[in-house]
Amino acid sequence: MRIGRVVILSLGFVLCAISVEAGNGPYLLELGLQGGMSYYVGDANRHIFMHPREVYGLQFRYKFDRRWALQVKGQYARYGFKYPVDGAGFVPDLSKQQVLTNKMISVDICAEYNFFRYGNDWGTGNIRPYTPYIFLGLGGSLYDGYESYGNLAFCIPFGFGFKWNFAQHCGLILAWQHAMYFVDNLENIDDYNNVERLNGTNFLNCDLTGCLTFGLIFDFVEAKKICRSCDW
Repeated sequence: MRIGRVVILSLGFVLCAISVEAGNGPYLLELGLQGGMSYYVGDANRHIFMHPREVYGLQFRYKFDRRWALQVKGQYARYGFKYPVDGAGFVPDLSKQQVLTNKMISVDICAEYNFFRYGNDWGTGNIRPYTPYIFLGLGGSLYDGYESYGNLAFCIPFGFGFKWNFAQHCGLILAWQHAMYFVDNLENIDDYNNVERLNGTNFLNCDLTGCLTFGLIFDFVEAKKICRSCDW
């Protein structure tokens, strides 16, 4: 009985502490860790989620208000694709294919829009501790299949996700991102460079990468509350 009372009192203390702290904030800055799966779509892979590999990275977010934020993200990813095995006389045998893996280091800057007025001080007004969101931005990547990362490509990252602040300074985030690159050789293999002979300005000539990530975020630096009618 005593153990049960101790557990109940402990839970009550934790809940009271959370409810008291829920009035603090909101916070301007956010750091996060994320990881998940990545894939590539192009001449070697025609569909999403083919030969997925790992992806992980860091993110920094500055919150302008409840709706808008600016995110800077750095990631390391691998992506796999099929390539024909050399047959007799070094002629590619299309019936036999091996899966090759290339590596990529990426940095992008994205503007985000929250569909709900989002914050960790959800006890005030119509603020919610969760929200779906969309994002769009610019980025660049170093990639190569031989560890040297000698190729540079620029891209347009875009996607959507879901945020949830489950505690005063902590939250979870789920995001599905794609990046359209202004190149057609992410495989770093000449046989896959512009196979369809498309015009260079045709967006169908661009390679695409994607990643599905799940992460943990940490809020810090409390925003100044100027007035009750403002966004903060």
